[in-house]
Amino acid sequence: MPEGDTVWRTARSLEAALAGADVVADLRVPSLAEVSLSGRVTTLARGKHLLTRFDGGCTLHTHLRMEGSWHLYRPGEAWRRPAHQARAVLASPEWTAVGFSLGVVEVVATAEEHTVVGHLGPDLLGDWDPVEALRRLRSDPSRPLHPALLDQRNLAGVGNLYATELCFLAGVAPTRPVEAVPDLERVVDRAHRLLRANAERAQQTTTGDLRAGRQTWVYDRDRRPCRRCGTRITSVRLGPTGQERLAAWCTRCQPG
Repeated sequence: MPEGDTVWRTARSLEAALAGADVVADLRVPSLAEVSLSGRVTTLARGKHLLTRFDGGCTLHTHLRMEGSWHLYRPGEAWRRPAHQARAVLASPEWTAVGFSLGVVEVVATAEEHTVVGHLGPDLLGDWDPVEALRRLRSDPSRPLHPALLDQRNLAGVGNLYATELCFLAGVAPTRPVEAVPDLERVVDRAHRLLRANAERAQQTTTGDLRAGRQTWVYDRDRRPCRRCGTRITSVRLGPTGQERLAAWCTRCQPG
C-alpha cells in the first residue's frame, strides 16, 4: 500500500495538471454510473486519501489501497495500463488523469468530507500536530507499536514501510507495547521528518542511501542479514484479524 508521501506527490501532480482547467469526470464504478461531475477542480491529500474538489460543491474521494495509481496522459496518448482497470478518468483540454485499480471511488458533498476523512489522526504532511498524535498513540498503551503506527486514526500517512523502519530506528521490536517504548516523542518526530524528507522525491529511503537495495534497514529484507549487525532478519504478521501486515525486524538490534 502506498505511503503518505506517495499519495501527497500524486495529489501535487494532479493539482499541477488539472488546476484551473475545465474537467469532466468519467467514473467507472457501477454505483456512480449516473453521476455527472464537471467543472474546475482542486486536488489535495489527506493522509492516504485523495480529495478532488469540484467547484460545484462535490468531492471525488479516492484511495489507492494496494494496487491503485493515478497516471497523467496527454489527450490521445496510449495508457500504460489496461482500460478495464480504469476506475476514474478526469479529462481536461490539456491532460487526462486516469485512476487505475482504485480501492475507493466515491462522491460526497464537499461540506461532508469529514464523513470520509474525519476519523484520521494528524496528517504527517498536512495538519501535523505531534502532541495530538502522541495522545492518540498513548490512548491504547498495550497495543504493539507497529500496528499502532499503521493506524491512520493515530498518524495519517504511515504505511508498512515506515512503520517497520521506525521500529528499527527506535531499537524496539514491532511487538513491543506502546507504553514500553522509550522516547515515543522521538518516534513520532522521526515519522514526520522521514515523510517530509521523502515527499519531494520518487525514491523513498530511511537509511539516507538512494542506491538500489540500500534504501531501507529491515523492510522487505526478511531472512537477509541486518545491515547493522549481520543477524538474520525475521518477521511476524501483526494487526487486527484480516488486516495483518508483515513486520520485519532484527532480534538483536530490536530486543522485545
